[in-house]
Amino acid sequence: MEEQEQQQERTPMQRALPGLLIAGSLGGIGLVMVSLLSLAPPPVDDGSGSGKPLAAPQGAPSTVEMSNAGAFILPPTVGPGGKDVPLTPARLDAPPPLAAVPVVPSIPKTTAKAGKTAPKPTRIKIPKIKVNAPIGSVTVSKKGVLGTPPLSKPNRTGWYKGSPVPGETGPAIINGHVSTRSGPAVFDRLRELAKGDQIYVYRSDGKVTRFTVSGIEQASKNSFPTKRVYGNTSNSQLRLITCGGVYNKTTHHYTDNIVVYATLSKKKG
Repeated sequence: MEEQEQQQERTPMQRALPGLLIAGSLGGIGLVMVSLLSLAPPPVDDGSGSGKPLAAPQGAPSTVEMSNAGAFILPPTVGPGGKDVPLTPARLDAPPPLAAVPVVPSIPKTTAKAGKTAPKPTRIKIPKIKVNAPIGSVTVSKKGVLGTPPLSKPNRTGWYKGSPVPGETGPAIINGHVSTRSGPAVFDRLRELAKGDQIYVYRSDGKVTRFTVSGIEQASKNSFPTKRVYGNTSNSQLRLITCGGVYNKTTHHYTDNIVVYATLSKKKG
């Protein structure tokens, strides 16, 4: 979290941050791709309901920190992504990537009024990777594990209700599966996004928000960049999350997460 932002009022999401884990059931495209045996069933995101975390608890041993101590030094910033560019994690202490284009002011937070409900995201569109999907909601379990959309609805994404509504100040969190036993899921091509690509999120109050990708990384679940993903921000940002890395056919889990960072660049309605 940036020093100048530490004094801001803590939202429910920030209060839950120290114990927050992302459920490990999103399935992924690997840092080191492996093929399943031809007779084995297709991999399934290991987190919808499995309870396995995508992120390590704060204070857990970090493979990233071990890497920093060895020959492999992680970059100080999140990379831009792009065609044929390998995805790697940034250092755990690195801030979110800088906005790719000028940012616009956040949409003021709206609370529920008598007879009305608070706004929520309803649909996400990502032209580059042909995503046009409904947005449901997910919550955190008593064990601090963030839920994911049901595997029976592979085209559905999940907005973490403890995060801001997309367009409001702070990092809105949306996750989604990359595969199910029946084939590719909504975020199958998420790793193809790169700096400058656009993401549109539609809201129940009629407002439309456009976010521009500022960076993308692939990080180990044992050293998930919790602070970078969930930490407070001074403007409106978006995080898209799915799985990546090596698929373990025994545990049905993937080793890594793909995280896309984006900043609000346009709004209407």
